[in-house]
Amino acid sequence: MGSLITNIVQSAALVASLPQTATNGLSRLGTLQAPTFPEFLSGPLQNGFPWGTRTAARTNPYELSPTTGVIRPYDFTISRGFIAPDGVNRSVMLINGQFPGPTIEANWGDTFQITVRNRLEGPEEGTGLHWHGILQRQTPWFDGVPSVGQCPIAPGKDLTYTFKADLYGSSWYHSHYSAQYAAGLFGAMIIHGPHENFFYDVDLGPVMLTDWYHAEYFEIVKQTLTPGAPPPFSDNNLINGKMSYDCSKIPAGGPSCTSNAGISKFNFQSGKTHRLRLINAGAESLQRFSIDGHTMTVVANDYVPVVPYQTNVVTLGIGQRTDVIVRANMAPTASVFMRANMSVPCSLTNQPNAVAAIFYENADKTKTPKSTAQVFEDKSCGNDPLTKTRPLFPYPALANAATTYTVDITAGPNKTGHFLWYMNGQSFRANYNHPLHLLAAAGNTSYPYDPQWNVVNFKGNNSVRVIVNNKFPAAHPMHLHGHNFFVLAEGVGTWDGQITGYPNTQRRDVQQVQGDGYLVIQYDTDNPGVWPFHCHIAWHVGAGLYLNLLEQPAKINDRGAVPQ
Repeated sequence: MGSLITNIVQSAALVASLPQTATNGLSRLGTLQAPTFPEFLSGPLQNGFPWGTRTAARTNPYELSPTTGVIRPYDFTISRGFIAPDGVNRSVMLINGQFPGPTIEANWGDTFQITVRNRLEGPEEGTGLHWHGILQRQTPWFDGVPSVGQCPIAPGKDLTYTFKADLYGSSWYHSHYSAQYAAGLFGAMIIHGPHENFFYDVDLGPVMLTDWYHAEYFEIVKQTLTPGAPPPFSDNNLINGKMSYDCSKIPAGGPSCTSNAGISKFNFQSGKTHRLRLINAGAESLQRFSIDGHTMTVVANDYVPVVPYQTNVVTLGIGQRTDVIVRANMAPTASVFMRANMSVPCSLTNQPNAVAAIFYENADKTKTPKSTAQVFEDKSCGNDPLTKTRPLFPYPALANAATTYTVDITAGPNKTGHFLWYMNGQSFRANYNHPLHLLAAAGNTSYPYDPQWNVVNFKGNNSVRVIVNNKFPAAHPMHLHGHNFFVLAEGVGTWDGQITGYPNTQRRDVQQVQGDGYLVIQYDTDNPGVWPFHCHIAWHVGAGLYLNLLEQPAKINDRGAVPQ
């Protein structure tokens, strides 16, 4: 345990030196006044629920999602500001003045309508928001990736994203322009849906885990590419945007720093069950989440309800989400710590550990909890074993995919000495002036003079199996847009051809591929368009670890013309 954490847990009082506005702007996340969330939002009901008789265990969410006709409007203004989430004052990017950004909600089958206003100045930058995990079956142009579905939102301009909440559970949204989300452009997304496989009394909402850097994101991007430069290490770890920092580590002439900036706090009610929506919204690190003295029941991974299982630690790669149920089994006067530990073998960080306080209803909320951390192994850079995670709704992958594509991940300097990542020998570079989905919709699906766009055209094949061979010792959280993929196998070494858990294999939209290991995924090409498949480490995708997978190009225009 680091000296910072030791100082926090051994202190007598737990009173922050900075107000919430200084650490997190207008956000209430991380405070005892943070909102809890309802089972579902108001709107028309059928059989008592917005989603009617659909259930988590018996309804195919990919083919039978409801359409409620309800619009959930939001209005986002993106601007620069200065905050000190851990006491170190720095320039950030904010949504509506909040860090993290506003939590957005809908019921399964509702329509989000989100106007994004780019007011970034000093300097100006383009931007674009990606709605992580949404399938975008009818609106692929609103996936939010500049160079694929849209041009960047120019400074001073607005764009309204309109898309269906086509899956349900816990997720997040974030900038997909360069590595902007590491500067603060992200927030939680909750879509309420059926959960007859588990019950809870209180929905505490998002618990966002983020590595944090004191340097600005673009300087870190430049560092990762600079010949001979060391890799960037994160400076801290945050829970819902808050943590303290050891100000003695700030170099002379560095940014201002206030000690004991404050940690996040949560309310528990004795004897009741609580839903926590865990989200790794970081830039580089693998997170291990635990709660002192409590066992967690895992009920969903990403947007996929799973057969519940118990654990004392949850592993989250970047972009991954896990919903857990926790029973408050202590006395009304109790208080304990929740902990997020960046995996030291799997992450680059100078300060890996974060804590937040959980107070039962009659606890003294000014005093520091006196609780003992859970014991767990921190060795593997993979997710929980695939044998543990069985989807609640069984949806088997095709036994034999129509086509198989093998991709090797490598890294090294290019001809100018800059460090890049490669997929099958090609490093990705975006062209913001020629979004690929728009080109494909116009019938242009071949790019022989632009190999740096990394487009793989699967044409009319009805299913694709992708075998990822990681030839590098570092792990990568691999994310596919537009799909929940089947995770057929993962491990260290070379795949032996065996599939884990068939026919009910794990499904999700992010999965770790371990260092010097493999990942085998499969998906049905039922969503015509161009879908990014990339590492979710911000500095890796920025240096080219990214493919564009084109599926069913002949059907792209079946959903109508792309909006202007």
